Amino acid sequence: TMLGRRVLSALRPALGRAVRANAFPAMSQTVFGARGLKSQPHGGKLVNRMVGEAEGKEAIKACNGLTMELSERQSCDVELINVGAFSPLEGFMNEDAWTSVLQDMKLPGSGLLFGLPVVLDTNRDDLTPGKKVTLTYQGIPLAVLDIESRWKPNKALECKLSYGFTTLEHPGVRMISMERGHTYIGGKLTGLAIPKRPFPSITPADTRAALPTDKDVVAFQCRNPIHRAHYELFIRALDAPNVEPGSVVLVHPTCGPTQEDDIDGVTRYKTYEVLKAELDNPKVHWSYLPYSMHMAGPREAIQHMLIRKNYGCTHFIIGRDMAGCKSSLTGEDYYGTYDAQDLARANCDELGMQVVPSLDLVSTEQGYTTVDEAKAKGLKVNKLSGTEFRKRLRAGEDIPEWFAFKSVVKVLREEEMKK
Repeated sequence: TMLGRRVLSALRPALGRAVRANAFPAMSQTVFGARGLKSQPHGGKLVNRMVGEAEGKEAIKACNGLTMELSERQSCDVELINVGAFSPLEGFMNEDAWTSVLQDMKLPGSGLLFGLPVVLDTNRDDLTPGKKVTLTYQGIPLAVLDIESRWKPNKALECKLSYGFTTLEHPGVRMISMERGHTYIGGKLTGLAIPKRPFPSITPADTRAALPTDKDVVAFQCRNPIHRAHYELFIRALDAPNVEPGSVVLVHPTCGPTQEDDIDGVTRYKTYEVLKAELDNPKVHWSYLPYSMHMAGPREAIQHMLIRKNYGCTHFIIGRDMAGCKSSLTGEDYYGTYDAQDLARANCDELGMQVVPSLDLVSTEQGYTTVDEAKAKGLKVNKLSGTEFRKRLRAGEDIPEWFAFKSVVKVLREEEMKK
């Protein structure tokens, strides 16, 4: 699409730093360990900013009563920094890191790849460098920020470099320009507590401990309920040519804030839980990520990959138009179908993750198969649009099992009736 070509132009510096791969790349043996071992955290060390009760009380005391109440999005970032999901970050980015990541997708000093800036915004004038502030969410202290820097960002530039666009039709642009405050502050965090959420968020350390040490771990990221096609996609990823036999998949949905018209995180979590119980498959591990979506397409794919690397994954499934979005005016896609796959493949060696492109699957009279195989065999393809699915869901009409799991449909209908 025209929009896709424009965003690839905006992302050209990142693509130009690596040779575009045409096949499944091999994981570096020297840096990331021999096959059969879990991937190393991004930067080689899993960050943990959490402290004990006594040290936490001293950190709060040093703030002299200065506090800042966080939004849900901000609380997600604080949690992911504290538990090491954003390793090697130890706090919110300062201006030099913000600039470097925007321009080059690199952290200053280490030169490590990083997809999107992680910043803390505010409209307050009293949060200045040299001060310490207790960050609270729903009144509960989550962390203490040692403020090192403060600046007024060029938000138009941030949107252009992060998303490829500056129009308010893009949900990420709306988030930066309309939700965030006019000033950013950066500095290291001292972690005090994990937010209480409707869904359990297992830390990277605990997730890594629960995963098998002698197998590849393929990550599947999603932000919507899992239907039959999604299941077929991540199960078949275990048979990809660059995935060792007997490996496992980590289904790792984001349950934090996303674009306005997505199903809410609590409902999504409920659908995942019933499906987990229904499948009861030892090859499928489940965990939930308190991540705030940007809908940034290619650069967000990089962000998702480095996060899953910190959670112990060796491979990452890249779907078509991953983390993509549409114009709220025209409905046109902002990113090309394979833009995310292209940027991920261009940078996967440097990141130390392998890419598993998603298969183009369709449901037929003989079950799920690839589009090419269906055409070659002359199979009839089953079709049900998202619009028709939502219509049947609200009306209580039959939804075929080739499209959606009955347990998931039941939850969605129950939640719809509560509205």
